[in-house]
Amino acid sequence: MNIPMVDLKGQYETLKTEIDGAILQALGETRFILGPNVQAFDQEAAEYLGASHAISCANGTDALQLALLAAGIEPGDEVITSAFTFIATAEAIRYLGATPVFVDIQPHSFNLDPSCVREAITDRTSAILPVHLFGQPADMDAIQALAEEFDLLIVEDCAQSFGSRYRDKTTGTLGAAAAFSFFPSKNLGCYGDGGMVTTDDAAIAERIKMLRNHGSSRQYHHDVIGFNSRLDELQAVILRIKLKHIDAYNRLRLEVARAYNDRLAGSRFETPVIPDDRDHVFHQYTLLCDARDTAREAIIAQGVSCAVYYPIPLHRQIAFKDTEQPVLPVTESTAQRCLSLPIFPEMSEQQIETVCEAVLSA
Repeated sequence: MNIPMVDLKGQYETLKTEIDGAILQALGETRFILGPNVQAFDQEAAEYLGASHAISCANGTDALQLALLAAGIEPGDEVITSAFTFIATAEAIRYLGATPVFVDIQPHSFNLDPSCVREAITDRTSAILPVHLFGQPADMDAIQALAEEFDLLIVEDCAQSFGSRYRDKTTGTLGAAAAFSFFPSKNLGCYGDGGMVTTDDAAIAERIKMLRNHGSSRQYHHDVIGFNSRLDELQAVILRIKLKHIDAYNRLRLEVARAYNDRLAGSRFETPVIPDDRDHVFHQYTLLCDARDTAREAIIAQGVSCAVYYPIPLHRQIAFKDTEQPVLPVTESTAQRCLSLPIFPEMSEQQIETVCEAVLSA
């Protein structure tokens, strides 16, 4: 049995009739740029998330850049974030001429350690950019307290956390603005690239709407230098359909994670913590183990996919060689020991059992 990290084909087959029909309808309407499905998806996503405004864009990286720019981040500002994340998090900061300040993570959540955030704050710090990594919300009570104490913005990286909740709010509603990605493998994914910014600030929302569309508030009137970053109408069609299933998808992912935890308990693999005070939507199911690369090869040899997110922390990347090189022991250890297993809503009991057998035998 060959088990992939995610089975997009299987998911498509369950939605094929609805998706194909909706795409054909959109093709017939021929309104492809900022069309009715984009407008409807923005409204439906805002309602689902409990955000006042949701503005779609071309991809998750653009969403981060737009969110930071509209929130007021400027050249020379410092933005505190994690080095244990995909490069887009820090790329977006650099795009604006600001400086990413990398701090360490908590050992079990893989998210920003608030005590390390406090130590990194200077008079140049303008914002904190927490990443809700692998679908688990960061420690937002402590981060929000720091932001209030030092008068800092919070911009959330929600690329992997669509539908997760912290206390009584969804991720994406816990700061000045937030960025989402709809890359195909995400919990809510389209069939290409897509992104979104959420905010409760009307001024930020209006600025993002202009920035994503060449700085235009109305046709051929350009108030600022903007970008061409608009969600494709056909991707919006797919996202509208999948949005109706996101709670079920996330619930099924959690069931897979619990099954993994039960079967792998007591092994030499450290299983992820499932918190009681927040919803982990398990975009990735990530173990920690020694001799990680050897274990990975043994698992793959048995027909089970596995992946390493992320083998090189951002502060060790060549692209950030001119950034101050902090000492981040938890980040470094995690990058050397992390291993992600297949997880998707359509996983069968047999697939789960096969994955666990491969892991335990490794």
